[in-house]
Amino acid sequence: MIRGEQLSRNFGRIEAVKEINFHIQKGEIIGFLGPNGAGKTTTMNMITGYLAPTEGNIFIDGINILEAPEDARKQIGYLPEQPPLYLDLTVDEYLNFVSEFKKVPKSQRKSDLESIRDLVKIGDVRGRLIKNLSKGYKQRVGLAQALVGSPPLLILDEPTVGLDPKQIIEIRELIKDLGKEHTVVLSSHILPEISATCHRILIINNGEIVASDTPENLSGRLSGTSGSARQKLLIKGDALKVKSILEKISSIDSITSESGPEDGLTEAVISASGTRDIREDVFRAMASADYPILQIGPMDLSLEEIFLNLTTSEEEA
Repeated sequence: MIRGEQLSRNFGRIEAVKEINFHIQKGEIIGFLGPNGAGKTTTMNMITGYLAPTEGNIFIDGINILEAPEDARKQIGYLPEQPPLYLDLTVDEYLNFVSEFKKVPKSQRKSDLESIRDLVKIGDVRGRLIKNLSKGYKQRVGLAQALVGSPPLLILDEPTVGLDPKQIIEIRELIKDLGKEHTVVLSSHILPEISATCHRILIINNGEIVASDTPENLSGRLSGTSGSARQKLLIKGDALKVKSILEKISSIDSITSESGPEDGLTEAVISASGTRDIREDVFRAMASADYPILQIGPMDLSLEEIFLNLTTSEEEA
């Protein structure tokens, strides 16, 4: 659906984006992440056609956005961080204006807008002035304008910023529904939102793509790269005693332990260098002390840990 080839963008002597390549398939929900100043916004602006690349090409559904910008932009629905709303119009007036602007045939507008209102659940405010709507409803109207014209690609920049927890859940479920019929590129600083919504993540840092994979695969790869396999344990026994037993196992590098969810239980997280499977050593040690292991399992890196691992330099660390 989107293909970037040797994509670069310079601002004077500053290289904001450096010869990046990426490919987003039809039907994917992609999380696009990067720290401030990493080149994320510049890349999104190039994808939407707002900025021209210094070098390289962008293809939207096979259309080169530099050679046929109007045809390429017809494939894109864009929701910026601040939705482009006309506050003194009603919801219906605004959506009709957007339909006219996007050259949706008059014969299709009524049915298209009706289905969009139903999808984003704004039918009950269709006659209200946009300036009188809540933040959540304004965000829904912004999503509605992005959907006008049935673009196959949706680019959503911080779609849940400023929303309360209930509204965030509603927008998250809406994005998942949109992903059934659209390719979605989602940019957000709320990492749990990306984890809960996206099939795959792209991470950009210092103008370069440093990761493109599922969170699960990245967690496994980074755990292997760091040489540390982490296990989470739930053990029946005193926390201090459990920790003292684990400290005697030479293959364990680090241990954190605390009281468990119930009296008499201990939760512990252990890590070991190399590829050695430490579960047998732990089992034997705990069995000898008559401390039953109730649960044991691998502990994946969180998306926050993945993000920090890939975007933090050794000097910063």
